[in-house]
This record gives sequence, structure tokens and C-alpha cells, in this order.
Amino acid sequence: MLAFDSAPPPPTTELSINKPSRGHESYIALVWRRLRRSWTGMAGLVLVVLLIVMAIFADFFAPMDPKATDVGFAPPQVMSFHDKDDNFVFQPRVYALSDSEELDPVTFQPIVGIDYDNPRLLGFFVKGAEYQLFGLIPASRHFFGSTDGQPVHFLGTDKFGRDVLSRAIIGSRISLTIALTVVFIVTIIGTTVGMVSGYFGGTFDIWLQRFVELVLAFPQLPLYLALTSLIPVTAPTNVFLAFVIAVMSALGWAQMSREVRGKTLALARIDYVRAAMAVGATDTRIIMQHIFPNVMSHVIVAVTLHIPSVVLLESFLGFLGFAVKPPLISWGLMLQDTATYSVIGSYPWILSPVGFVLVTVFAFNALGDGLRDAVDPY
Repeated sequence: MLAFDSAPPPPTTELSINKPSRGHESYIALVWRRLRRSWTGMAGLVLVVLLIVMAIFADFFAPMDPKATDVGFAPPQVMSFHDKDDNFVFQPRVYALSDSEELDPVTFQPIVGIDYDNPRLLGFFVKGAEYQLFGLIPASRHFFGSTDGQPVHFLGTDKFGRDVLSRAIIGSRISLTIALTVVFIVTIIGTTVGMVSGYFGGTFDIWLQRFVELVLAFPQLPLYLALTSLIPVTAPTNVFLAFVIAVMSALGWAQMSREVRGKTLALARIDYVRAAMAVGATDTRIIMQHIFPNVMSHVIVAVTLHIPSVVLLESFLGFLGFAVKPPLISWGLMLQDTATYSVIGSYPWILSPVGFVLVTVFAFNALGDGLRDAVDPY
């Protein structure tokens, strides 16, 4: 009997165990990962969020009551960290202008100078003008302002002595509300018409597109002025505002529908859409389950690019006096004070609302460009 030596066990080789994968990333995760790489898109996103927060809590961020009056056309007050002896201090302050006892030798008017003896200390979360947060909660705290409640004008005042910065912050609420509401209505109507027209095609698509071209052929600016002039000046502000939103929406949906129709024409010929038709899926199910999710990426980008045009249109119509009527406040209505060159030359701070409009247009355009680049690969 042969004795076999037991062979030593083979050396154990360590197998590399792969970690379980996290699964496929969702569409939103893919878009967000690419959007984060675009600094312009992220800058636009941050600015858009800040603008929306400022509009929602406008009364809190406004340092003064937008209707309170003071010295007309007062220049902006510059924040300083030095006292009257030019010593550095930690608490910021502003120095108001006051009439001195000296007279101008030519006009014999009191010489206006800086009052260094009575500084107005600044701080955060200070008490000021009373307001109602969301129209319900009474409050008097403001994000930034003078600690003793005295008026502070960081961007100067208008011809009636009202604080320009506070009015611009409050005006963002009306301007952005008009823009977002108009774009929301335009998106709903334009997306629905575009998908239905592109999906069904045929004679229905031909006649519907002729109507869309008729809407696009209207000269919009004269039509805006004609329609907004039909409503009487004595109409309530809410009625006038609703009429302006309706006019802008009625003339703005056509372009969105043409874009969505072009995407729908391409999607209606894809295999999975034809397969859904073959198995007897209803038209509503095909449109909502297969076509609508695939056009949403284009719609989102188009929305972010359409909002700046509505903001500019509202500002232009408000400058002409056809968008918002007092006592409402908007950026376009504030720009009515810049109608004469003499006012702009003597009081350039009246142009401050233009800065808010430019920031808003840049924010939404930058976000739209970033989203477009993020959506394209997917």
C-alpha cells in the first residue's frame, strides 16, 4: 500500500472584492454634477436664490419704510469706520448732511456739510419701521440699519425724499412676481400647445401653427401700449396688475410652443413611442409619460432664459407708465424719475434700480447657460 504524503494546501490568494456599486445616477444627479463644474451657472444659481429670498422677505431687508419721506434728492450716505477725529472704530456709522451757519457768498443759501457731531451707528437686526411679515405677522426688525431708528439712505432718496434702496428692495417683489407669473403661464400654455401640435401633426398641426404664426406676427410693443391703455387709470391696482400679466402671457406663449413642437416632432418618431402606440397606449398617456419628461430639460432652460426678457419688458413698460401704478412699487416705476437728463446729471443715484435689473438679468441668464450646458450631454 502506497503511502501518499498529504500535499500542503495551496496558498490562499486574496481575492479583490469589489465594493457594491451605488447604482446608476439619476438624471437630476447627472445634471447637478455637471452644473457644479460651471462657475457661471453656480454664480447665477446663488444670485437667483438670493433675489428670491430678498423678494420674499423684502420688508425685513429694507432698512426703512419705502413710503416714509425725508429730504428730497439726498445723496447716498457712505458707511464709515472712522469717527470725527479720524480714529478707527469697530462699529460702522454714517454721517448725515446738515445745514451749517455759514452762507454761500453767491446764492446766500446755507452751506450743506457733513454733521460729524451726530453719527448714526449701524447694526444688524435693528428695530425700525413696523411692517407685517407675509401680511400677517407684525414685526419691526430689519436686517441692517441705524441702531436708533434714524433714517439712513445708502442709495440716497428720490424727489419725494423716499429711500431708494428700500423702494428697490420692495420693488423686487412686484417685478419678480410679474416675471415668474408670466413665465409660469407661458410655460403651461406653450408646452401644452407645442406637444399636442407636434404629436398629432397633420391638418391639426398645420392650422394650429398658422394661428401661432399669427400671434408671433403681432408687433408686440404697440400692442402692449394699446392694450394696457384700455384699462382705466382708476381701476384697482390688483386688477391692473392682473391685466398686465394677462397681456404679457397672451403674447408670449407662441415662441415657447414652437420650440416644444420641434422637440416633439423628433420624439414622436422614436422607437419606444411607436412601441407604445402599437400596444394601444392612449394619446394622453404617450404625451404625459413618454414625450413630456423628454422635453422638460429644454423647457427648464427656456424658462430661465425667458425670465430676464420679461423683467426687461416690465421695466420698460413701467418706465413708460403702462405696467404698474402707484402705490405699488416696481423697478420700472422707479425709473420714471430718470425721464429727464437734468435729473440724471444732477442726481445719478436715481439710476440705482438699473443695477437691480442688470443683476437679475445676469443671474437668470448665467443660470440658463449653465443649465443648457449641463442638460446637453444627457
